Amino acid sequence: MTAYDVIVLAGGAAKRLGGADKPGVRVGGRALLDRVLAACDGAALTVVVGGRRATVRPVLWTREVPEGGGPLAALGAGLRLTTAERVLVLSADLPFLGAGTVDVLLAAAGQHGREGALCTDPGGRDQPLVAAYRAEPLRRELALLATEYGGLAGLPLRLLTAELDLARVDAGPDAAFDCDTWGDIAAARARIREHGAVLDEWITSVKNELGIELDVDTGVLLDLARDAAHGVARPAAPLTTFLVGYAAARASAGAGPDEAAAAVTEAARKATALALRWEAEANAETNAEARPETNAEANPETKPGAGREGTGAP
Repeated sequence: MTAYDVIVLAGGAAKRLGGADKPGVRVGGRALLDRVLAACDGAALTVVVGGRRATVRPVLWTREVPEGGGPLAALGAGLRLTTAERVLVLSADLPFLGAGTVDVLLAAAGQHGREGALCTDPGGRDQPLVAAYRAEPLRRELALLATEYGGLAGLPLRLLTAELDLARVDAGPDAAFDCDTWGDIAAARARIREHGAVLDEWITSVKNELGIELDVDTGVLLDLARDAAHGVARPAAPLTTFLVGYAAARASAGAGPDEAAAAVTEAARKATALALRWEAEANAETNAEARPETNAEANPETKPGAGREGTGAP
């Protein structure tokens, strides 16, 4: 895919959050800003417009003039630092934005004749801060607005999007979900703990926390943990998965993410086979104990009267 730059708007007063540092609010153990940065880690250049802070990956910082001048002023400040033909524009409060949505937006923005693409929410409302724009028409319209109004500070985003030929992308209910209130934050935190999402969210958070770029089949590891717990002992599950990870790391030292993922799969396969052999042996012993006559046939010394030949005993 053609290179793109990204501008993340992380300023604003967050008045509906009581002035809290919204980009730093954590959902699923990760700051909202870091969650957005993870969704667009393929960008050639990432510009964050807002106050400096620690981030999950390197970014270029800038501020709008004047500070607090609104989204168009922030967009203008960020755009001055970009060079790519396409620019992804995101707010810093999108907890469920994913790389898939980013890809769809960039592809739609590249359609012939289009000047960009933006997401629409479930209510059909445009979301200009979940969007991808062609840089040249974006610069043109910002310059025209600045000339007409004497600057970009305080201007609404709709003045920009009304002048551009934009594709609309229905990215579902999650991609454009933003956190403006503490109720939104609570809803986001509850959503990631839902049964169908919690494992993926947790694994993603752990990988980001540990700085791991590795895509593995979590089903394989879960099956391994189940087999180890059932066939050996419950504490064997976490210990076995740790050893599998250690073995995979040794086997793939110096290799890329794909080779590392394959090493995890192979180590898990071997450990699963071992756990199943342990379970088979345990089942065999249990079945044998349940059939004492079989034991007697297999071990003549345990038969009644065994070893009494030639004694004359009846």
